[in-house]
Amino acid sequence: MIRHIVLFTWTKDATDEQKAAVTAELRKLPGLIPQLRSYTVGADALINQGNHDYGVVADFDSLDDYLVYRDHPDHQAVIAQHIKPILATRAAVQLSL
Repeated sequence: MIRHIVLFTWTKDATDEQKAAVTAELRKLPGLIPQLRSYTVGADALINQGNHDYGVVADFDSLDDYLVYRDHPDHQAVIAQHIKPILATRAAVQLSL
C-alpha cells in the first residue's frame, strides 16, 4: 500500500471562497479516480501553532495506482486551477506501508 500525504500553506491573500473550492474540488476526485482506496482532505484544526493550513492523505493499493492518481487529468486540473493560485508552500511524502 502507498500512502500519499501532502501539506499546503496558503498565501496571505487566499480567500475563504478559494479555500472552500479546493476542498470541494478535491472531494470530487474519489468519484473520478477509482484507484483511490481512501481519501481525506481538510483544513488544519488549529490546535498547534506553526502547522500547515491544509492536508491531504490518500491511500492506494499499489505504486501504479498512485501514479494514475498523480497524473490523472482531473487531479492535475484541481492543482492548476484551484491549488496553485493560492499556494505558498507544499510538503509531500509517499509512504510504502
